[in-house]
Formats: sequence, C-alpha cells, structure tokens
Amino acid sequence: MAKKRPSGEKSGSRSDKAGASGRQKAGAEAAQGVGKQPDAAAAPSDGPQTAVRDEIGESREGREAAGASGAAQEESPEAAAHTIEELQQTVSDLQDQLLRKQAEFENFRKRMVRDREDGIRYANQMLLLDLISVIDDFERAIASAEESQDFAAFHSGVVLIEKQLTTMLESKWGLRRFDSVGEEFDPDKHQAIALEESPEAEHPTVKEDYQKGYFYHDRVLRPAKVKVAQPVDNAEAETEESQGE
Repeated sequence: MAKKRPSGEKSGSRSDKAGASGRQKAGAEAAQGVGKQPDAAAAPSDGPQTAVRDEIGESREGREAAGASGAAQEESPEAAAHTIEELQQTVSDLQDQLLRKQAEFENFRKRMVRDREDGIRYANQMLLLDLISVIDDFERAIASAEESQDFAAFHSGVVLIEKQLTTMLESKWGLRRFDSVGEEFDPDKHQAIALEESPEAEHPTVKEDYQKGYFYHDRVLRPAKVKVAQPVDNAEAETEESQGE
C-alpha cells in the first residue's frame, strides 16, 4: 500500500502541471488578444484623421488662393491703365498709317491720271518726228526749185519725197494705201460716188478711183471714193433691143 501512494502523487503532480500549462497558454492568448486590440482599433480611426487632414489642406489652399486673388485685384487698376495706354498707342499708330496710306493712294491716283493724259497728249510724238523729216525734204526741194527753176527736177524730187513718206508710214506705222481700179465693189472698202451701166461688167466693178483708200494695219482707215461700173439688167437690155427693132 505504501508503494501505490507515490504513483497517486505523481498523477496529481502531472495534472497540476497540465492545468498550469493550460493557464499559461490561455494567458498568452489573452495577452496576444490585448496586444492586437490597439491595432484593430487604430485601423478604423485612420479614416476620420485623413478626412480632417484633407479639410485642413483644402482650407489652407483656399486661403492662399484668396490671398493671391486679392493681390491680383489690388494690382488690376494699374494693369488696366497700362493696357488702356497700350491700346490707345496702337490706335494712334493705326490712324497714322491709315492717313499715310490715303495720302499715298491719292498721290498715286493723281500720278496715274497725269500719266494717262500725257500719254494721250504725246501719243503721236514719234509720228510727228517722222513727219518733220518729210517737211524738211519738202523745204529743200522747194528751195532747190526756186534756185534752178527746173520743173522736171522739182517734180522728180516731189515724187521721191512722196514715195519715202508712204514707205515710212507703211513700214513704221502700219498705214497702207490700196488701189481699187478693176476690183469688185466692196462696200467695206469703197464709197461709190458715181454709177455707170456697162454691158461688159458681169458684177459691180470699180471703174475709176477718185480718192485712194487706206488701211491702218488690218482695218480700213478711209474707204476709197470710186466710180462703179454696174452691169445692165437683162430684161432692160431686151426691152431696149425690141424697141430699137
């Protein structure tokens, strides 16, 4: 019996150890739970703190923006005055440029009118210079005829001058004289001042040239004054023949 008691004591001591071990684990878990509670509680508290910080930052930015706006409003009258001065200077410069352009255009218009009038007034200057040389030839021919009293020489000189004149006008100025005798009557080129019936004429034909006609380049400058031979009407010719018989 004395030997069994120690075994009971041993079993009791084991149970005591197990209980103590369980209590220690429970205490450790409780301690861990207590240590975790502040973290769990801190997590939900981050949201309000962040919102407060955001509100503080926004209010600070708002105050800074308000301060800048106030400074801009304080400087706006001076800036406006400077802007107005610049605009007034710009308007003055533009008005000055406009006046200058108007004056230049008016001078240009007057110059164009004057040049046009001068062009019309002196358009025949070169032609007149050519005609002056012909006048000089006539003067020399007249002087020579007065000294020599030679009509044949004077006549040949005048013919030569007339040929030189017509050649010069045709080659330099496009003035060309045309003959009409023997040509068919053309109302665009000829002006009939006399008519004559001719049994030999098959169609109206220029029989005599009273005054020469002239072309200016390709245009008729002056029609020729002519006498026209007109064919006899067949009916009238037969009537005349029958009356004669």
